[in-house]
Amino acid sequence: MVNTVSHLGVGLLIALALGFKGNKRWTIAFLSILPDLDFIPHMVFFFISDSLSHAARNQLFYILGHREFMHSLLFISLVTLLLWFRTKDRLLTAGGFAALISHFYMDYATSWKMRPLYPFSTDSSILGAIYFFDPLLNLLPLLPLFIVLVDEMKNRGRWEGKFKGFCTYVRRNDNKLYAALIFVLMLWFAVAPIAKVLVVHHISEAEGAEISYQNTYPASAGRFLSAYSYNDTHYRILETTYWGGIERSGFVEKMSVSGDVPEASEYAAKTEKLYLSGVPLEIDYPVYNVSGENGSVTVVLSDARNPYIRYWAYFETVYRFVFYEDSEEYEVYASVHGEEEERLADNWFERELVKLFA
Repeated sequence: MVNTVSHLGVGLLIALALGFKGNKRWTIAFLSILPDLDFIPHMVFFFISDSLSHAARNQLFYILGHREFMHSLLFISLVTLLLWFRTKDRLLTAGGFAALISHFYMDYATSWKMRPLYPFSTDSSILGAIYFFDPLLNLLPLLPLFIVLVDEMKNRGRWEGKFKGFCTYVRRNDNKLYAALIFVLMLWFAVAPIAKVLVVHHISEAEGAEISYQNTYPASAGRFLSAYSYNDTHYRILETTYWGGIERSGFVEKMSVSGDVPEASEYAAKTEKLYLSGVPLEIDYPVYNVSGENGSVTVVLSDARNPYIRYWAYFETVYRFVFYEDSEEYEVYASVHGEEEERLADNWFERELVKLFA
């Protein structure tokens, strides 16, 4: 996930490098942030989702959800084609495509899974090679924003005499400056995923286990969080840096039981089946805490990496399933990023699955 200001800065950098001004410049700027406008259909989905069937809810989530269809390669292709048919301007179309694909890649390279091949595949994936608070990624795009701001203010007759030296330098070196900024960004986005490959290979060899590239996330600048199934009962969690290798590790129990719950494993399996029937499926390493009280069984589902992270943007969600003994009824609650727990609507998960365990 990259902030919208950084996306806008990169879009303006592309427009500046192509020499666009006026409407063309702002067209490229708009396209650079267009995918993030999916918060609008996401709000629509939020208001109507509770009234939908389970199957309809899942399918509309892929279309209307945040970082779903509007962050897919098909969406990029459709918008690019529309731009071409409307303008017949090859350079503008190329710039628009560059703005859209830069948004896609910047998000894909950071830390939130996407479904780039929807609707042909609903599988989610990520590079996850760059921390979303990465200094270069967040600060470098501010320079094109400042250049455009100064240019706009001077065109409106303001800021006369201000930033004279800066404006003179940009005018004399604009092509070299824009090319250098683009080169630095492209180099960083090319090198970081390769560097992550080396990190994952190193910890795989050190642990004697197959570490998932997909599920190794940047926890901070230069620091990664990995996990793998150590045995039938525990996950192993690893914190790794480019410079120090594995710096911290620990074990997390896959399932724990509080109180007398003879069928704890069956309730954990029921929870797993229900969870996998819904979306967005943000948990990669499920942990189940099972407890029983007053004729009900509660299963808390979370990700094994949750205790090891702060300010996370993806899998820090905790689900609480409450099952009533000798009944097919259940309730589900969820807490995202430590926020207040809320009850989920009945159509989040496939309720028919409960009958398989009745």
